[in-house]
Amino acid sequence: MNSCISAVQHLRPLRGGAQAHLLRASDGNCYVTKFQNNPQHIRVLANEMLATRLGLSLGLPMPRVEVIEVSDWLIEHTEDLRIQLANQKIAYRGGKQLGSLYVGFRDVPLDYLPPELLVRVSNVSDFARVVVLDKWACNADGRQAVYVRETPHCGRYGATFIDQGHCFNASEWTFPDYPLRGVFADNCVYQDVRGWEAFEPALTKAEEMDSEAIWRCAADIPEEWYEGNRDGLYRLVEGLYSRRFLIRGLVSMFRESVRNPFPNWRDAPTLVDLSSARRDEAVHIR
Repeated sequence: MNSCISAVQHLRPLRGGAQAHLLRASDGNCYVTKFQNNPQHIRVLANEMLATRLGLSLGLPMPRVEVIEVSDWLIEHTEDLRIQLANQKIAYRGGKQLGSLYVGFRDVPLDYLPPELLVRVSNVSDFARVVVLDKWACNADGRQAVYVRETPHCGRYGATFIDQGHCFNASEWTFPDYPLRGVFADNCVYQDVRGWEAFEPALTKAEEMDSEAIWRCAADIPEEWYEGNRDGLYRLVEGLYSRRFLIRGLVSMFRESVRNPFPNWRDAPTLVDLSSARRDEAVHIR
C-alpha cells in the first residue's frame, strides 16, 4: 500500500502537540511528518495511518498517508529536527515516520476560519460525514481541519480533515465514548443536518465494511509504530468491526447533548443498545 519514499529536504517545523515537520520527499511531494519519538506517543503514527485510511474508504477529504524514511544523516545535519521539551532539545529518531501529504500548494493552508466563512466552505456537508469516523474510531481530540482556497484568487475555501492521531483514545487503544468527543468546535457547520441522510454515504459504508477491509487499512503499518504488539492491533481492528453498529447511537448521543448541534433535525432519535458491545467503558443512550 505504501510507496517507498524517503525525505530529501527539511522545509520547516509545524505547530501542534506532535511537533511535526514539513519535509520534501523523493517523490517530489511535501509531507507533514510525525516522528516515532514525538512528544505524544509512537502510537499516534499508527492511529493516523489507520484512521486516515478508514476515512478515505468512507469518501472523506483527507490527505494520503505514507511511510516516509528519514535518515540519521538528515536529522544530524538539520538543527531544527529536534524535539522541544522545556529547555531541552532532543534529536528525532531516524527510520520510518508517518507522512501526510501536504494539502497546500501556492497557498499555506489555514487552520481557522470565522463562522461567516465556515458556512461557505465548498464541502461544509463533509463536517457531518466525518462525525461518522470520529465516533466510530473514538477520536479523543476535537475534529481538526485545514482550509485551502479553491483557486488562487478565490475567496471560497475547501476543507481537508487532518490529525487523526488521537483516534482510538490516543495511545490507549480503548473506546471510552463521550457525546462531545471528536466533534468540531463550531455548530455552524452542522446547520444543514436534517436527518440521517446528512451522514451518507459515509454511514452506510462504515456499517457495511467487513473485517477484511478494515484489516487492509492496517495491514502494512510498521510494527515499530505499535511497539510490536500484534495482539493489541488485532483487538483494535476487531473492536472497530464490532463498533460499526454503534455509530448511529453515538451520533444520537451527540445530537441529544447540551450542545444541540443539529437544531434543524426533527426526526425521532435512533435508539441503539450500546451496552451489548465489547469496550472498555459502558455507554448508554438515554
